[in-house]
Amino acid sequence: MLRYARRNVPPLAWLMSFEAVSRAGSVTQAAKQLDLTQGAVSRHIQKLEDFLNYGLFHREKKRLVLTPLGSAYAETIGQALAQISNATQDLQSNPDGGVLELAILPAFGSHWLAPRLADFQQENPGVALHLTTRLAPFDFMQERFHAAIHFGRDNWQGAKALKLMTEKLVPVYAPLLPLNEVTSAADIVGLPLLSLNTRPQAWQRWFAANEITAPMPENLVFDQFETLLQASLGGLGVALMPEFLVHQDIQRGSLCTVPGRASPNQNAYYLVWPESRETYPPFHAFKNWMATQF
Repeated sequence: MLRYARRNVPPLAWLMSFEAVSRAGSVTQAAKQLDLTQGAVSRHIQKLEDFLNYGLFHREKKRLVLTPLGSAYAETIGQALAQISNATQDLQSNPDGGVLELAILPAFGSHWLAPRLADFQQENPGVALHLTTRLAPFDFMQERFHAAIHFGRDNWQGAKALKLMTEKLVPVYAPLLPLNEVTSAADIVGLPLLSLNTRPQAWQRWFAANEITAPMPENLVFDQFETLLQASLGGLGVALMPEFLVHQDIQRGSLCTVPGRASPNQNAYYLVWPESRETYPPFHAFKNWMATQF
């Protein structure tokens, strides 16, 4: 648990007034937001500046503008107040368990995670899961999320990571395509190829892994795996899809696979989280459960 020196912590009321003025640029507006008088907010700012022995604002016409050190201090104090607010809301919303705010990737969330969540809920009935789709990395200090599912490298700034699995892409096509004689990787040369815009080199790597030197045709490019999957099921062409996402469709016979070697992929799926959330009980339970799934 993090420790702090009480002598270095100004009263919360001073910090809230400072944070409100730093956002509003006005004592009047900050006082309205905090339901305080202008005089009270001004006194809080003055006392905080005396406590710090440093001026946090300078006046430009009718606005209060942060000094350089005041700006850095405001960002840190804003993050700390947000953490206090989030922790309080988590406790109030579920005092017997806790809320886990998780950012997920849409395809991984709907095809891998969602079908398994009943098992997690059975083991952790007090945890309330809030799942939100996010496609790109973000700053945990600016968001409510306790953790996120990330695809790529282990390079999320300011976060720890648990590797879940590498992504194995397999070429698949619908039986309604005229591909009854597909017995090797080279048999798909000249057919429409479907790909995802976040995997722009996927087909080139697969062709290279299978020693195919034919020119690459124009690809049909999609921005979501779900749309790409539906296009493949509809017979639009051959798609490179994550194996976990099309496993059931292959078993049902809705999709067929193309013989060939998988191409190397240095990217993987990770569970990522800020160190400050590591001991939060709902996240701790979820991380341990995820580790058992792989």
